Amino acid sequence: MNEIIKNIEAAQLKEAAPQFRVGDTVKVYGKIKEGNRERIQVFEGTVLKQQGGGARATFTVRKFSNGVGVEKTWPLHSPNVERVEVVRRGKVRRAKLNYLRQRVGKRAKVKELVR
Repeated sequence: MNEIIKNIEAAQLKEAAPQFRVGDTVKVYGKIKEGNRERIQVFEGTVLKQQGGGARATFTVRKFSNGVGVEKTWPLHSPNVERVEVVRRGKVRRAKLNYLRQRVGKRAKVKELVR
């Protein structure tokens, strides 16, 4: 890759990237702009996947809202992601949890990792 692009992407990285893995239940504090006001909205759910690397890294979180599955994908180093807080660690054996999309209720849960 071109050196200029590498330098630009390195400048956009966060100093302390949040540490979480696939299967963890996380709270994502995202900035929402409404008109000229800005507020923070919390999105809590299970991490389905992490993709990419460097400044282009993204992660997808899935939750159930009023009985409907909702997924959101955020760039890991975005300024719109205030912080990511791990609620509980999940025990999974896969890199991408796409099978959770067909499951509802208790079947959609991930076992907790006990250390």
